[in-house]
Amino acid sequence: MGEWRTSRYSERENCVEVALGPAAKIRDTKDRSGGTLEISTRSWDALLSALCRPAPPDLPEV
Repeated sequence: MGEWRTSRYSERENCVEVALGPAAKIRDTKDRSGGTLEISTRSWDALLSALCRPAPPDLPEV
């Protein structure tokens, strides 16, 4: 399993961390011992792609 990493754009103790390997493991930096979410690396790639994609122009702002 890979090393736990946080985004370089976030605060060190107020975000999530991810460890990449055969699966992607995700945990909360405020509660590291509280458990992890494990998803496939394919799902992790799809999530990142969706987050980086611009919102469609017909969606109202929230």
